[in-house]
Amino acid sequence: MKIKPTKKTGEVVLEVNRSDELLLTAAATAPFSVKRILVPMDFSECSKKALQYGLALAKLHNSAITLLYVVPSPSYAAVEYGGIDYAALEAQMRADGEKELAMLVVDEVRDKARADIAIRTGSPANEIVEVARELPADLIVVSTRGRTGLKHVLLGSVAEHVVRYAPCPVLVVREKEHDFIAN
Repeated sequence: MKIKPTKKTGEVVLEVNRSDELLLTAAATAPFSVKRILVPMDFSECSKKALQYGLALAKLHNSAITLLYVVPSPSYAAVEYGGIDYAALEAQMRADGEKELAMLVVDEVRDKARADIAIRTGSPANEIVEVARELPADLIVVSTRGRTGLKHVLLGSVAEHVVRYAPCPVLVVREKEHDFIAN
């Protein structure tokens, strides 16, 4: 079986050989179904790459997809020392996030899958897990930049937290990896 990119962004061609018939039969009679896929978005190229994986899986399983954007909660230091009107900033971030998600649905999702959007405020890692429980999601496709060392210690890893606490399987899409679909 070969997966090749097409000229259209986000689309692939699947070439199947006779020897792949068993795989296709097994996929058609799989003992599980994926009805809802959650794809958290931060609008980075890496999260857009994760969306492409989510769309390919949604198409394969005839699944619905939920795009989630989480407006991060303010750190106490920023509020205490910065004099920032966080309520106004949060409202603007929510509006911008909703606009970006809607554009992704139009530009990327199109007619590939049924899609909806969700916006939350809080810790991205905690909100992703909570939304996955509420939907309920059958799969989370999350991106990671693969930070290591001091950056990982200071910034943490949203993907790592999601993998540890998610109520469903998690596919982690790395920024730089051997891709099996075109992004």
